Amino acid sequence: MKMLLASNNPGKLAELQTLFAPLGFELITQGSLGIDEAPEPYHTFVENALAKARHAARHSGLPALADDAGLCVDAFGGLPGVQTAFYATQFGYPKSDDNNVRALLEQMQGLAHRRAAMVSTLVALRSAEDPEPLVAVGRVVGEIAQEPVGSNGFGFDPVMFIPAFGQTFAQLPVEVKNANSHRGRAAAAMVALMRERWL
Repeated sequence: MKMLLASNNPGKLAELQTLFAPLGFELITQGSLGIDEAPEPYHTFVENALAKARHAARHSGLPALADDAGLCVDAFGGLPGVQTAFYATQFGYPKSDDNNVRALLEQMQGLAHRRAAMVSTLVALRSAEDPEPLVAVGRVVGEIAQEPVGSNGFGFDPVMFIPAFGQTFAQLPVEVKNANSHRGRAAAAMVALMRERWL
């Protein structure tokens, strides 16, 4: 079965394709069908993910899966949250993963309290009007490292230090990261929901 991923992020696609492979779903990006990205005007991950999934399903006629994810830093009251992808732009940098990491480390300079969570909220719909969206949340708590370490992953993975592993997400082998990341946890919960309710 084809399912539309409401994203054009290649890192997200690669992770989710692997995680959803056991269901036999073929994930394709909305960009491959010429569908523009949906507006994300909301302040919570679940509202934005639902808006993205409905938009993708409406314009494709396919079941849709959307992920809204971000970094929630305790010292910043949970921010940047839903604005994670654009974090660097508020400090004058162009939008990019590397600039997001640079801006975060600059803003955290001198802070001893470095606890943060990476959060992923997945929403899946059978159609644009599906009255019962499936919602799964994954969350991983760690600390923001003093500098980027590792070359696996994307986004804030190089500075997300996970005490249980004694490494950043970017240092972990891809299969270990996928099994233990916020997106991996959300995907595992979503796979279970889909087996229970859709298959």
